[in-house]
Formats: sequence, structure tokens, C-alpha cells
Amino acid sequence: MSTILEIRDLKKSYDGGFEALKGVNLSIEEGEIIALLGPNGAGKTTLISAICGIVMPTSGSVTVAGHDIGTDFRAARTLIGLVPQEVALEPFEKVINTVRFSRGLFGKRGNDPLIESILKRLSLWDKRNNQIKELSGGMKRRVLIAKALAHEPRVLFLDEPTAGVDVELRKDMWEIVADLKADGVTIILTTHYIEEAEAIADRIGVIAKGEILLVEDKDALMQRMGKKELEVQLSAPLDALPASLQSEHVRLGADGDSLIYTYDTRAERTGITKLLSDVAAEGLVLRDVVTRQSSLEDIFVTLVKEDAA
Repeated sequence: MSTILEIRDLKKSYDGGFEALKGVNLSIEEGEIIALLGPNGAGKTTLISAICGIVMPTSGSVTVAGHDIGTDFRAARTLIGLVPQEVALEPFEKVINTVRFSRGLFGKRGNDPLIESILKRLSLWDKRNNQIKELSGGMKRRVLIAKALAHEPRVLFLDEPTAGVDVELRKDMWEIVADLKADGVTIILTTHYIEEAEAIADRIGVIAKGEILLVEDKDALMQRMGKKELEVQLSAPLDALPASLQSEHVRLGADGDSLIYTYDTRAERTGITKLLSDVAAEGLVLRDVVTRQSSLEDIFVTLVKEDAA
């Protein structure tokens, strides 16, 4: 794959000295899906806004398929589609005209078959002649997505696209994302639904305080930082952890009726055999044994906590 989006030392400072972006570097490959995760105020929306020309970066460079957003903005922006967080639509305009207008803004000739296809994929065709003000919040979100797709972008930014919408739209949205990826469209999304990022992203980027903490292949990240927990459920609760079981990897469950053991699946020895042997030596009776794999959310929380420390 070739690099379609190149971000180099991108910075954004505001009056008063606040640094929203602190030298962001990021290369994104054509046709991949990258999920950008970060807490509120981390710089996700500022980064997207700078790339899309909504805010002017203080310094640094961004190129889209070789077009610099500073010196060749029109060519770069034509390749980008954006679904923003905020719903800002002309309330008295018809749905179909709103989407057609978006295509025209980018200098594209009219293409009614394409507009019809997009509206049908988003379950908007039956609403095509409705005024925007007649639509529900979820339907308005669908219109934003249709507008972003109308000029056939090669890079699509989805800034919290499913925030506050119904489950049906969320499902439709990710089906469309899968179709776009199959067509070679590069997708960068921010989301609070980390399980969605875990399900569809190829790579994960974590941003905090205006800095990229990491960008890594999702599977490699989860293998590298993921941990497994073994919960040994006891037939009778304990008041305290027995001395023979006290280690940094074993803790007593909240109600005292279980032992929680954290281990690394990549290690030569997991230590489970010794743990169970120690449990038996203490005369403890097992009721059940359950294993849990850490999720992307667990990894994200750990990374952000480490950065805040």
C-alpha cells in the first residue's frame, strides 16, 4: 500500500499559549481504517479540522496523495470527505438538494445515479424530498454522511459519527465503512465506542494532550499490551489473601470469594499450574475457574493513565 496522508510535525497553538497539537506525526496508508482514540480535549477534532482546512495549523505540514494542504488546498480537500460531530444543515432545504449541493461544492458534475445509490444505502431515499427540519436526529446524521460521500472522496474522516444515534444507524454506518474500505477508501475515525474501533480498525492511534502516544496495528497492539486474567472462584470467601499467594499478580476479589491472577500469554510459563498448586496447598476449595482477555478499552485506559502520571 502507498501512503495517502502524511502529517509532519503538525502544531496548533491558540492565543494564551494553549497547545492543542504538539508536533503530531502520522502516516496513513491508502485503503486502511485507522481509529483515533483519546479522551475529551485530547486534540482529535483539532487534528481533523487542521487537515480539512477548518482551522489553520501554527506549523507543520499535511499532504493528501501528494497535495499539500497549504500550497495546494483545493486539490487536497477534494480528496477528503468529513462527517463532523455537529449537525449543521440548512433546515428548509430538501435532503436530495442538500446532497447534490455538496457534490457541486467540490466541482463535480451532477451524478443522480450516484446520489440515489448513496441515499438508498443510508435509508434516505424515501426522505429525499423532505425538508431537513422534518427529519429526526438520526436521519440528520445520515444526511451528513451522504454529504461527505457525495463527491467520492478517497479519504473519509468520521468524527464521532455514531455518537447519540440509534443502533440501526450504527450498524448501517459500519456496513458502509466496510464497503468503502473494499473500494479502497481510506477511513480515519474517532469514536467513544471503543468496541467498534476494536471490531473494524486495522490500526489504532492513541492521542492525549495534543500528542500521539502510539500508532500500531490493532492485533499487534492487543497481543503486546493485552493481558489475560484467571479468576479462581472459591466455595467460601476469604478475609485476606494467604501469604503463599501474595504477589503482584494475584489479588483478592471484591467480595473475597475469588482470586484474580493476571498473566502474560506470551510468556514461556503462565504460572497457572503453580497458582492452582498453591491454592490446593492452602486447602481452598474451587467452585469455578474463568478466564478473561483484556479489551482494547483496557489498553486505552492504561495508556492514558500512564500519560497523565
